Amino acid sequence: MKIKEAMNPEVITISPDTKPIEAFEKMYKHGIRRLFVLDDKGKPVGVISHTDLVGVLGSRKPEKKLKIEDIMVKDVITISAKDDIEDAANLMLRADVSGLLVIEDGKAVGVITKTDICRLVAAGILVPI
Repeated sequence: MKIKEAMNPEVITISPDTKPIEAFEKMYKHGIRRLFVLDDKGKPVGVISHTDLVGVLGSRKPEKKLKIEDIMVKDVITISAKDDIEDAANLMLRADVSGLLVIEDGKAVGVITKTDICRLVAAGILVPI
């Protein structure tokens, strides 16, 4: 099965200059645990997780001038929509991440997560080896 068939095509993103509280509110609104950070040209430049934001916002005095670019992980791991779902699973395991940004023709077209893969296994669509 190809990633394109299993991914979530809704990519919720933020810009590097977003404030942490705004990112947290966006995650809450959409019920997600990570946001990919895109520059003004749509290029992936980072990722921020719910855990990262809780750590920053839970501090006694979060810095008011702090932006996502100051705290995001800059190494964005991506995968092609044309790759196999097994490739995504192996990449997530090796990189110790729970979600990947899916790229097609240089643009973000979706997100694939460990939860998506588990749903496929639970539905009997994907058989673990």
